[in-house]
Amino acid sequence: MNSFVKPDTEPAVGFGPFAFYRQQRLVTRDGEPLALGGRALDILQVLVEHAGGYVSKQALITRVWPDSVVEDINLRVHIAALRRAFVDGRDGCQYILNDPRQGYCFVAPVMSTAPIEKHNLPARLSPVIGRDKVLGRLLAEVPRQGLTTVTGPGGVGKSTVVLRVAELLLEHFDDGAWFVDLTAVADPSQVRAGIACTLGLEPDALSRQLKPRRMLLVLDGCEHLLDACRELALALRAAAPGVALLLSSREALNLAGEHVVQLPGLALASPLEPEHQLLACPAVQLLVERVGARQQGFKPSDRDLVAVAQICQRLDGLPLALELAAAQVSALGVAGVLEQLDHGLSLLSHGRRTAVPRHRSLEALLDWSFERLDANEQVLFQRLAVFDRPFTVNAVKAVVSCPELDAEQLPWLLSRLASQSLLMVEQCASGVRFRWLHTTRAYALEKLRRSGHWHSYHRRYVLQDAWTPARSSPAASRQGLEQRVGLH
Repeated sequence: MNSFVKPDTEPAVGFGPFAFYRQQRLVTRDGEPLALGGRALDILQVLVEHAGGYVSKQALITRVWPDSVVEDINLRVHIAALRRAFVDGRDGCQYILNDPRQGYCFVAPVMSTAPIEKHNLPARLSPVIGRDKVLGRLLAEVPRQGLTTVTGPGGVGKSTVVLRVAELLLEHFDDGAWFVDLTAVADPSQVRAGIACTLGLEPDALSRQLKPRRMLLVLDGCEHLLDACRELALALRAAAPGVALLLSSREALNLAGEHVVQLPGLALASPLEPEHQLLACPAVQLLVERVGARQQGFKPSDRDLVAVAQICQRLDGLPLALELAAAQVSALGVAGVLEQLDHGLSLLSHGRRTAVPRHRSLEALLDWSFERLDANEQVLFQRLAVFDRPFTVNAVKAVVSCPELDAEQLPWLLSRLASQSLLMVEQCASGVRFRWLHTTRAYALEKLRRSGHWHSYHRRYVLQDAWTPARSSPAASRQGLEQRVGLH
C-alpha cells in the first residue's frame, strides 16, 4: 500500500482524473491517493511506458516478477485491481484493453507534466574539426533519405560525424533523434532488442510501434551486424516510413535506395606550405588542439609545425590516430613522435581509458577488422603490403597469385577488402587503382613480416615493378631493381 506524500515537486503522468507519480509510486484521483499494491503499480508503469501499444503477458510477467516463476492468474489479479481503481468501463471511459493473443494495452490518452525527452545523444566534449563539407551534405540529404550510411576506415571519425548530424537535425524530427551503440552487440538477434530498449518499446512489435513516429534513428558500428541491420532497414522502410536511419559502418548495407557517404581522413597539407596554410589545415588543427588539451598553452614552433604536418600525413589524417599521437607528445615531443612512427604502430597504443577497448590503440582497431576477414582475405591483405604505391588488379595478379590464391579470385577479394574500408579505391585514366592508407599498410606489413613471406613476395613485387611500362628505360629499371633488391 502506498502512503500519500504531497507530490508538488515531481512531474506526473496524467490520464483522465488520475495522476501517476512514478518516483513516489503513487496514483491519485482528483488529488486523493488510491490504495494500490506494489505489483499493480509495477504493471501500471510498464503499461504507461508503452501507452497505445500492446504489451504481451510474458513481457509483463518478466518485468514485474524478474526473479520468480508465476502464473497468468497473478497478472490477471493485479490487472483487475487497476481496473477497479480506475472504474474502468464506466461512463464509456476505458483504460486497459486485453487481447488474448497480444496482451494488454493502456488506451487512455496520457499527458505528462514533465518535458518530453527527444533524444539520448551523448554530450560532445570537443569541437568537430574539418567536417563542414560532409556535414552540410548530410544535413541536406538525411531528412530526405530513408537510409543513409556513413562509411570509412576505422578511426576516421564516423561516430563523431553521425552524432553531430543528429544534434543539428534534432528539431527537424518531431519525435527526436535516438542513438544506439551497436559495437557491444555480439549477437545479431539482439539488434532489435537493443533498439527497443533504448526507445522503451517492445522488440517483437518494434516496426509496428514505430509506425506513427517521425524520428532519426542513429545506429553506430554496424559492420559486424550487416544482415541484422539490412533486415531492420527493410522492415522499417515498409512499416515506419517516418523513421530515418543514419548508420555508421566500415561497410555499406548494399540495399536499394541506400545513400552511402564515404568519409575520408581530415584534409592534409604539405609540410612545405607556409605557416598560415599549415595552421588552417584541419588535420593539423586537430592534432594541435588535442596536444593543447593535454598541455595548456601549447603552441608549436615553426619546426614543430612542419613535424606536425608530417605526422598528419603519416597518419592519413585519421582523427583517432592523431588523438593517440597527441597523447605521446608530452613525453616525446613532436619530433620524437614523428621519429617513433618509423617503428610501426606501437606508439599509438594509449588512448582514453574511457574509450571502448578497440579505440584505445590503432592496432586494436585494425585487429578488430582483420579478425573479421575470412582466411583468403587475410592472406591477400598481408601480401598486398609489398605495394608501396597505388596498384592495379593486374599488378596484384602478377605479384600475389599462387595455388592457394588463384588469379581469378583476386578481383573479388580486392573488392571485399575495399568494401570493408581496408583499401582505398581511386579512378584514374587507365581505370581503377587501389591504394593503402599508411597506417593500414604498416599494420599489414608487420603481419606479413611475422608470417615469414615478406622477402619472397617483396622480390616478386620488385621484379614486376621494374619492368612495368611506366619505367623510362630498361637501364633505369635495372638500376632501380638492383637498388631495391639490395635495400630489402
